[in-house]
Amino acid sequence: MFQLALRNISRHKLRVSMTLAAIIFGVAGLMLSGGFVKDVLNQLGEATIHSQLGHVQVFKKGFYEQGSRSPEKYIMDDALLIADFVARMPEAKTVMRRLQFSGLLNNGKADWAVVGEGVEASKESKLGTFMQVKQGRALEDGDDEGIFVGAGVAEALDLKPGSKVTILLNTTDGALNTLEFRVVGVFESFSKEFDERSVRIPLSAAEKLLGRDGANSVVVELKRTEDTLLVAGLIRGKIEGLGYEVHTWTDLSDFYSKSVDLYRTQFGVLQWIVLVMVLLSVFNTVNMSVSERVGEFGTLMALGNTRSYVFWLVLSENAVLGCVGAVVGVTLGTLLALAISKVGIPMPPPPNSNVGYTAAIRLLPDTVMMAFMVGLVATLGAALLPARRVSRTPIIDALRYNI
Repeated sequence: MFQLALRNISRHKLRVSMTLAAIIFGVAGLMLSGGFVKDVLNQLGEATIHSQLGHVQVFKKGFYEQGSRSPEKYIMDDALLIADFVARMPEAKTVMRRLQFSGLLNNGKADWAVVGEGVEASKESKLGTFMQVKQGRALEDGDDEGIFVGAGVAEALDLKPGSKVTILLNTTDGALNTLEFRVVGVFESFSKEFDERSVRIPLSAAEKLLGRDGANSVVVELKRTEDTLLVAGLIRGKIEGLGYEVHTWTDLSDFYSKSVDLYRTQFGVLQWIVLVMVLLSVFNTVNMSVSERVGEFGTLMALGNTRSYVFWLVLSENAVLGCVGAVVGVTLGTLLALAISKVGIPMPPPPNSNVGYTAAIRLLPDTVMMAFMVGLVATLGAALLPARRVSRTPIIDALRYNI
């Protein structure tokens, strides 16, 4: 049957070419659009991880819901022990502590409300690969009186490297405390909102300001993002019931979660559009081909071939077309994806960000397989109705087309 299907295909070169073109461009288009969406989400996720959140964070219970209002109430006294435990896990790359505070930053002329973090500088530098230093340099371990400020804070108070500033806040006991710092640099992260209020100082300085040792969070950077859920589950299993909670970066980034939902919905609509286009294009071509060959199919049935044989013959022809078109489409899509990725696609900053990026086309097995199956299934689906119609045509009526 397939040998006869191949011979029949070779007899109608123009229509076959039109059908193959629809399948090829549909499959290639799905690969490119799907690979583009995958790359955008991957870069957005990595930027979120490596500018602020890390892969996994451990908090004192209740901090995730209420800690932004009063971080001093959710300080973990044994944060160092938790950090040491997590650092021994083979999946962990860097483990660091952060102590959060809120207060007023004063430059001698004006005040600016800030949300600050006491950090372990060298570890934060390893994590924050997506955090750009606009002026000066990043915070280092020896900067006991240094402060690293967001671009929005620097603009609001007209700060630059070397500027003197003072932080005023309430300690954990409710008393006022103040310390003077020198600006070592200005940073710009993936989030404009974060940059407008954030400052970073050494962890020891934050403990001195708050009058208490400890940390609000233990931040874990992993060797592979794919291990996030595994590591989070392992940590939960060890500290469950001890008054702590564990969250992944996807839990903590509402913007990323909503972006994923948006892009998946858009790509889902695009998949349906391409599927319908391929269906209509192939259906039109197959319907015309079958209509012109009714007499041929009538002769086949008059010679003793069954109606099911005719039905499966038409499907076999289109199965061959679908496979060839899908394979060529995947090949074309792969070549285009490699070429486009080599050049890059300049992208404007996403919402709530000042930093643009260069997108590429990610070739992942699930995207390639999905595009291949859409091309094949759409071709077979488009042939079902014409094949059913011609196979059910009475033999005497079909033979009249030969006259």
